[in-house]
Amino acid sequence: MESNKKNKKSNQKSYNKNNIALTKSQKPIKIKIKIQYYKLKICFYFCFLLLYYNFHVNYKKKDIKNLNGRICICTLGKEENKYIREFIFHYKNYGVDKIYLYDNNDINGEHFESAISDYITEEFVEILNWRGKQKIVYKIMNECYYKNKDNYDWIIFYELDEFIHLSNYTNMKTFLKEKKFNKCQIIYLNLIVHGDNSQLYYQNYSLFKRFPNKVSKRIENFLQVKMIIKGGIKGIKIKTTAQCDLLNKSYHLIKCNGFGHQIRQNGFHTDKTDYDYYYIDHFFCKSTEEFVNKLARGDILQTGKALERYKIQRIKRYFQYNILTNDKIKMIEKGLKLNLSSFKS
Repeated sequence: MESNKKNKKSNQKSYNKNNIALTKSQKPIKIKIKIQYYKLKICFYFCFLLLYYNFHVNYKKKDIKNLNGRICICTLGKEENKYIREFIFHYKNYGVDKIYLYDNNDINGEHFESAISDYITEEFVEILNWRGKQKIVYKIMNECYYKNKDNYDWIIFYELDEFIHLSNYTNMKTFLKEKKFNKCQIIYLNLIVHGDNSQLYYQNYSLFKRFPNKVSKRIENFLQVKMIIKGGIKGIKIKTTAQCDLLNKSYHLIKCNGFGHQIRQNGFHTDKTDYDYYYIDHFFCKSTEEFVNKLARGDILQTGKALERYKIQRIKRYFQYNILTNDKIKMIEKGLKLNLSSFKS
């Protein structure tokens, strides 16, 4: 019986789909096809991993290498002729190579050319015409980055009332060429706010001499930061004056503080702060008169009712930093045509 079963099994033939018997030479064909299929599949996955490596690793290395050591500033200004020369002088002495100044004055307003024609002539400052436009700040930041990312090693996004302070460094290039920043793609520095120094009116001399007093570091808003971005990064999107990310969400930017330590960043805040060595002197309000004039000319991001709420928020912040007096309240009420009875004691 067992020998008969074996004979039956040995006599069984393999058939294809058309019910035609397969020869011994044809039987391994299916096996060979399957082997070839799996080989192709392995090859495909290998190629995919190779491309992934090139995009994420080599691309990352390209991002963090030094381009040429050059530094530029992208900034936006409106009715800043009184202060623009001090800003430019400060950063030129600090080793910045170029300032791209986006002119957001009113169509019939003042012109930067009348205040800084010498800097324009020597091509240290380039004026870009964005006069009379609103809600443009982030569009300008992205445009300026992509126009200049291949020509500069670092691109700085500071406003005209923000002045970098680097202890033990007189040149930004020396600071940014430190090995501690080799892996950094964004450097965040904290803002330190200067108060009004009890001055009611504008005086025509240096901001540092007029407002030497720095507001207490215990105020929460001191956690605000501004950024310096590495050049050469592809697919970057700047969302705010202190926040940017990559369009490819699987890859994250390396963010550092002034010591080169990697940090976590959330909105305008970071988890590591520094107010002693590397920070930004922020002349938020200047005198009361100048603060009123600043609010009176509006905000590049706010219009309508949002602008009115913005003004009230800024006034609250102003009195966080400065002593509240009746003279200041009267000046603000008159200049902005607001009722500030809720501020009065």
